[in-house]
Amino acid sequence: MAQCAQSVQEFVQGSFVPMVASLCSEGAERVTRKNNLTFEELLRPFCRLTSEGHFRDPNNQLQVVKNLRISVNSIVTNVNVLPAALTPAQCQLLSDTVYSSQPQEGAASNVVITGDYNLNVCATTPWFENYRESFLKAMPATDHEFLNHYLACLLVVSSSEATPTEQFLKLSQEQHRIQHSGEYANPKWFIPNTLKYYVLLHDMSEGDEQRAETDYEDIKQRYGSQVCYLLKINSRTSAPEEGEQIPDPWSKYLLKNDPHQGVSKGATENVLAAEFDHQSKPDLSSVPAGDVSTCDADSDPLQPDSSRGPGSVHTELKGAERDSDAGCGGGGGGDAGSHGVFLTLKDHDHIRLFVQEFTFRGLLPHIEKNIRQLNDQLVSRKGLSRSLFTATKKWFGGSKVPEKSIGEPKNTCGPLYSPEAPELQIRKMADLCFLVQHYEMAFNCYHTAKKDFLSDTAMIYAAGALEMAAVSAFLQSPAPRPYPAHYMDTAMQTYRETCKNMVLAERCVLLSAEILKSQGKYSEAATILIKMTSEDSDLRSALLLEQAAHCFIKMHVPMVRKFAFHMILAGHRFSKAGQRKHALRCYCQAMQVYKERGWSLAEDHINFTIGRQFFTLGQPDSAVEALREILTNDSRQTAKQQAAFLREYLYVYKNLLVRNDASLPLLPLPCINVAATRVYFGHERRPSEGEKQAATHVSLDQEYDVDLANMWCHLEEKLVASSNKGVVPLNFQPSQYCLNSQTDNLLQPLAVMGEPILVELTFRNPFKVSLSLLNLSLLWEFTPSDAAPSEEKLPQPLAISNEECLAQKSTQESDTISTEVILEFHLAPEETKTARLQLLPHRTGQLKVVGVAYDLAAPTPGDITSSTDSKETLELTVVRGKQDLKIQGPRLNQTKEDKMTVRRGPDNRLDPIIAPPMPLLEVFFLQFPTALLCGEIRKAHVEFCNVGSVPLCCLRVASTHPDFFTFGSQTKAASSPGPMPAADGSPYQTYSQSQASLAAETLASAEDFGQLSGVVEIPIQASALQPGESAQLPLWLRGPDQEGVHEIHFLFYYQAKDKGSKINHRVLRHTVFICASRSLSVQATACRSSVPSDDKQHNSAGGTLIFVDVENLNASHTRMCEFHILQVSSISQQWNLHACLNPDREKDCRLSSRERAKLCFRATRCKNGQGDADSMKKFTFADLTLGSERIVSSSAPCGDFYFLSCWSSDSKRREAAAAAAASRTLFSSKRQSSAAAAAETTSDLTHLLKTCSELDLNIIVIWKAYVIEDNVQVVLQGQLHVAMQSIGEEAISLTPKEEAQDMLLLKFKSELPSPAALPPSALSQLVKTNLHYPETYIHSFIQNSVCVVPVVLTLSNSSLAEVDVIIDLRHKNTSPEGVGLHSVFSWVGQTFYKLQLKPQDALCVRLQACFFQAGVYNLNTPQVFAKPSDQGAEFETSQQAASPALIIISNA
Repeated sequence: MAQCAQSVQEFVQGSFVPMVASLCSEGAERVTRKNNLTFEELLRPFCRLTSEGHFRDPNNQLQVVKNLRISVNSIVTNVNVLPAALTPAQCQLLSDTVYSSQPQEGAASNVVITGDYNLNVCATTPWFENYRESFLKAMPATDHEFLNHYLACLLVVSSSEATPTEQFLKLSQEQHRIQHSGEYANPKWFIPNTLKYYVLLHDMSEGDEQRAETDYEDIKQRYGSQVCYLLKINSRTSAPEEGEQIPDPWSKYLLKNDPHQGVSKGATENVLAAEFDHQSKPDLSSVPAGDVSTCDADSDPLQPDSSRGPGSVHTELKGAERDSDAGCGGGGGGDAGSHGVFLTLKDHDHIRLFVQEFTFRGLLPHIEKNIRQLNDQLVSRKGLSRSLFTATKKWFGGSKVPEKSIGEPKNTCGPLYSPEAPELQIRKMADLCFLVQHYEMAFNCYHTAKKDFLSDTAMIYAAGALEMAAVSAFLQSPAPRPYPAHYMDTAMQTYRETCKNMVLAERCVLLSAEILKSQGKYSEAATILIKMTSEDSDLRSALLLEQAAHCFIKMHVPMVRKFAFHMILAGHRFSKAGQRKHALRCYCQAMQVYKERGWSLAEDHINFTIGRQFFTLGQPDSAVEALREILTNDSRQTAKQQAAFLREYLYVYKNLLVRNDASLPLLPLPCINVAATRVYFGHERRPSEGEKQAATHVSLDQEYDVDLANMWCHLEEKLVASSNKGVVPLNFQPSQYCLNSQTDNLLQPLAVMGEPILVELTFRNPFKVSLSLLNLSLLWEFTPSDAAPSEEKLPQPLAISNEECLAQKSTQESDTISTEVILEFHLAPEETKTARLQLLPHRTGQLKVVGVAYDLAAPTPGDITSSTDSKETLELTVVRGKQDLKIQGPRLNQTKEDKMTVRRGPDNRLDPIIAPPMPLLEVFFLQFPTALLCGEIRKAHVEFCNVGSVPLCCLRVASTHPDFFTFGSQTKAASSPGPMPAADGSPYQTYSQSQASLAAETLASAEDFGQLSGVVEIPIQASALQPGESAQLPLWLRGPDQEGVHEIHFLFYYQAKDKGSKINHRVLRHTVFICASRSLSVQATACRSSVPSDDKQHNSAGGTLIFVDVENLNASHTRMCEFHILQVSSISQQWNLHACLNPDREKDCRLSSRERAKLCFRATRCKNGQGDADSMKKFTFADLTLGSERIVSSSAPCGDFYFLSCWSSDSKRREAAAAAAASRTLFSSKRQSSAAAAAETTSDLTHLLKTCSELDLNIIVIWKAYVIEDNVQVVLQGQLHVAMQSIGEEAISLTPKEEAQDMLLLKFKSELPSPAALPPSALSQLVKTNLHYPETYIHSFIQNSVCVVPVVLTLSNSSLAEVDVIIDLRHKNTSPEGVGLHSVFSWVGQTFYKLQLKPQDALCVRLQACFFQAGVYNLNTPQVFAKPSDQGAEFETSQQAASPALIIISNA
């Protein structure tokens, strides 16, 4: 319960005060009317006594009366008995009293913090206090209690009367007639002998004071000085001057209507306005069909009113006139003039003294006298028993009124007592004691009377006694007994249910609630307040529910949700009572509890009601804000209810737009996911036409991939570096044609004048009804940068906006930005849908997309049942509005301030800079395959078109698979004649094998095939493309070496011919998917030949045997016939294929599915290795054809793909090595030093021994396959590459698939690196050995038992360092190859040699073998050790032995 201005004791005491009537003569009325007051109003500010009064109780104990207040009212007679309920006029006056007490702006409020709630609750409720005071004053006088009966009567006569004594006599007789004639049911009098107090009113400004004194003496002589008083007023003789301040204590009393007076003019108007508002019907012309309904008074306030359409708000405006214009009614004598204009402060003291004299000398003695008389009557009956007393009443007629006849209505509250009944006498005494604050005696009397009334089943009398007994018990100070709350509960229940008297029941509730509140019993107070709510009075129910809500929030543990719930109920009842401002206040206070707590249905109801109340109060701005909350939150309402909310919102918004149509308002629907906004810069690409495949580039249909974006950025960096001398500029920014939430939007994007800007917005319909957006377009602001100097001097701002044009629905095309308009955009229930809107800039400058504008329309009620139908008819009422597009940038998290607070960077994806025109490239691919065999070479064509308005130059391309394509090179062998035309569409240049002058070897350098940097310069004519021009170039493609689907990316780079634009370059993206199938597998191995070379110039190095295994792996191609090996070529700077050693080399090498062929070739060192430096840098292309035609491997595209393949492999190896180095763990300096020492020992040696087994020979196997497609035989050609790095290692053409690595255990302790060890294969191949001997030797063992055969051991140094060689002939052969052979022979002569060989040098050692019998012997028994000359003995290693050397010794 809110805090009251009065204490509970003051409130209860002020609710029951002695009632004093007044009768004034006409002269007295004229005297008081000079001050715009009646006599009663004149006394009202002075009716509370500031001094203490005294009286003696029947026990002769002195009782003190403090702060006594009396109530003086003029006599208003009524012949009819007043009903138990309040009259309509009194109800209207109470309503006006509540309405006139509105909370002031900025008024004090209590902040209630409980849990996670922080509520602002009104600290006071003056409207409830004023209502309570007015209600208690309006209480009708009843027969069962005497608290509202008049105790005395003031007879007032003016001293200006001719004979004041006669006037007093007339007034006395009139009072007597009113009280005792029986003609009037009202007013009611406390006792028959009413105190009459004679007041002679003297006007000091007009009357004769001496004469007034004389008349006063006469009156005292006649009536006695105790009941007479001369009151002198109007001491001011003239009206106050303008601006003079006059005390006016009457204002605050006269603002409240007197319930006992007639209905004021203002109150009458309010009554009529309320009746009209209650009877008014909705304006059917403004309500759509099927939407007309009236508000049910018994409807549930928490059930949203879905049937009330926009017209229902319009009808409430009629009742709102009373809320916005009606004021409170004035008092009976008050008007617009000032009060007490002829009264001085001395006159105020006279009036105050008069009231005090009347009370202390007249009223209190009169009450004391009557208390004694009543007490004496009660004491005289104490000797009689209750039974005897009751029997006496029965025999002698008693004190009850006889029962009424059958035709008269019976009293349901029990018997009626006569005025002289003993029970009523007890009640009178109790009431008198209560009025003079003798609460102990009052309680005893009430308690006694209660028993008598209950025994007689006089329920209304008993209820009254119980009520006052409880109040008396509470007011006793100090309280000897606790407050009997059950007395009040019984009294209230009796009033309501038995007596059907809601007025008395309401008084019980008001009193008991205040008492319980003062004792901290807020739960009990709330209970009785809620019990008193009913449907007979909306105003009373609203006030009591509000007070119950305050009780819940005042509890020790605040019950917040109950507070909010009862506030909603109170707001609903306030609204039904016509108190819209109070209803709005209650709903707003309840909203604090339900807002953002998950109570979506309750929140929707509150917001909807708040919006309606604001609208009817003439505040459409606030109404729109409240209704917006219903639409912005995720609603769980039914589709019908949501449609009603939307129509209501549109209706209110339309009325608001009538007042303010300068700018577009913000609309809450549909929801726009601003963060998901995507922006695309550029034209939509032309689609593919037939065999023409257009470059895919970038589009809004593609999903953004971070890895792909990084890949494109890496390719673009390569292209930019290639055009800037290999350096990437510091201000380089990757090109971004499609911006989204994952791209880098810190910098403003660059758009091109004349090229469209496409903005994709994501709309979401959160409602269960469809939405329709009409005339959907973008809002923008543009600041031109090409304004002329004369234009800049104009006062008009440079910024241009299209909002005003869209607000006026203008269709005029702008010469700055062309804006696309989508006429209709439908959103199904709960649908998420994207819309793409286009802008076309015509000038350079700064563009900013600020929002989206559209007309919002909602379906009619008839469309709700068929909301899933896409062909819904829309209501004609639409609202033009907008939504802003404000994108939050990424959160900053770099500095300490960024981490401590939430800071966000900019997001400029909607703020592009319009740059001057640029070239625009379009690329088309012709005859581009989608499937290839591994290594297959296919010829296609590519077409470049410049569709821009500026010339194009510096055309380049980079790819993730640079070995996949080539545009060819101009390289030709110097001695090669003209090539033969390609047969069967072969991509190779071929020569006839019969030409004798054809050389098998060709020299070419890597530079002849272009720069191997991953960037290809496209050779277009004149190095530029003019606007509208196109160029077509051949393109060779080679299938990837690994089978599967390959995603290959191309990035085309180009620039404008004229420099100086803000955009330095542009790029075009293209992605293809190639399915690679198996073809052939080539495995090659190399081994040293033991046969010396025939070439005398190269006999020191000897030759190498190359074994090539070719297998047909293709089994998936059902139409594949067979593969033909056409040619085997080699490319190297040191080695070349010399001859084919296959015995059947003249036959065609054909391979069917899963067949394998083995080819053997001899390789020798190149002759150019001994020439000048330029010759040594060149590569030797050696072609060994297996057919009738020779394919020039040094020409395009064979040589191109070889170098591209080598460069790609080297690039991958470098990237892998860099990645491994970056991830390698750093050790401590001590461990690093120990590892470095071990590595330093072997680094030089490893370099020297590098060439021992190094081969560096690349094999190209060119093949041809026949395929039948559509009954037509098609010839496919291709080539496979095998890179042979060293002797003895196997090389394969197919790239092995990467397998997932096994999980490794984590190592938390670093380990020392193992010392670098020399590879044993390198040290064992330092020296190559070869034995020269006769294969058969005939000797006669009969003649000579010892056979000596000369043997020559040839030693060849294969390394680039000097080598120390040790030959040990004492070694015996124990190898498995010697098993079964005669091994009993001996080397004679010198058996141990120490020699030294120069780099690449050869040495022959002559040996002698001695045999003792005929047989087959293995001469390969010498043990050869070698080590570099500059190394120690620990590097001495046994050399690899040659194959067994068998000799046959025959006996002659």
